[in-house]
Amino acid sequence: MRRGTTLLGVLLLAAALGFAAPPVDANSAKSQNRIQREVRHELVTLSRYGVFDNIEYRVDGTKVTLTGQVVLPVLKDDAVSAVKGIEGVTQVDNRIEVLPVSPMDTQIRRAVYRAVYGDPALSRYAFQAVPSIHIVVKNGSVTLVGAVATEMDKQVAGVRANAVPGIFAVTNNLMIDSGL
Repeated sequence: MRRGTTLLGVLLLAAALGFAAPPVDANSAKSQNRIQREVRHELVTLSRYGVFDNIEYRVDGTKVTLTGQVVLPVLKDDAVSAVKGIEGVTQVDNRIEVLPVSPMDTQIRRAVYRAVYGDPALSRYAFQAVPSIHIVVKNGSVTLVGAVATEMDKQVAGVRANAVPGIFAVTNNLMIDSGL
């Protein structure tokens, strides 16, 4: 009887001092970083993901929220399926928008692609597996998203996109990543 009381006391003391279990935050942060890396990998390797799509994500613990815009409805489904298959992901909130079908938007996409990637200063970005400058067109408005190496590249991309006729507006949301 005495031994059980002593063992219980030691366990209670260990729990009170924090020796009973590793800190939860350290494990969850490590797990969240792994999930973020795997989500990114799964999304950029989707076979239908291209320069006219933009898929973004946020990881909150074991929940992944997908946002952005895609041209093909099946790509939205592919993204959800890929992320659901990642170990540790318990919930996927799918907020990806499927862009409306429009012959005018299709023409604008092609014209902006030629204008941006046809520029000698920006052509190097076209040779990546998934080009880092994404061109999202919705109802005649263009949004440039992704990353470029310099502020000058960002400005050149915006100028080139603005020079395409038939566009209502251009929003340049390119980020600078000197590692490109």
